[in-house]
Amino acid sequence: MLSAEELLAGSDVTYTIEIPPELLAPNGHRGQATADRSVRLRPLTIRDLQQATRAAKDNDTLVAVLMVQQALVEPALTIAQVAALPAGLVQFLLQQVNRLSGITTSQEQMNSALEAPLAKAAFILAKEFGWTPQEVNNLTLGQVLLHLQMLKQQAGK
Repeated sequence: MLSAEELLAGSDVTYTIEIPPELLAPNGHRGQATADRSVRLRPLTIRDLQQATRAAKDNDTLVAVLMVQQALVEPALTIAQVAALPAGLVQFLLQQVNRLSGITTSQEQMNSALEAPLAKAAFILAKEFGWTPQEVNNLTLGQVLLHLQMLKQQAGK
């Protein structure tokens, strides 16, 4: 059986990630090409994710920037510096952070979630009533069904 120390040790591990050269020098502009194109990342903890989502308040771009900034061990960058990086580089780093943190979702899992009846219902309710995802999440299953029934009846008139 794993001990608490062994479980918690995983959050202290860092990983060296090689950045593809095309992300550092887009469009073939090599300029100051460096031999070492690596960064050091750490996996995010639940606390990191909670802080990022609270600070970003429904701003997906800011969530991504905060996640990358918190995971970057070396070089350590400020939020403003991460926000100033090329979008493709931030996207690559975010994919690596998600992978290291164990929060990746395969395309098959994503398609399955999108096909789920509750996901479809949430989308319809948000679209028809202008509700935020948080407002839809606060509904009970009975409320969701009631609102969908009302929309169905309204469409039939």
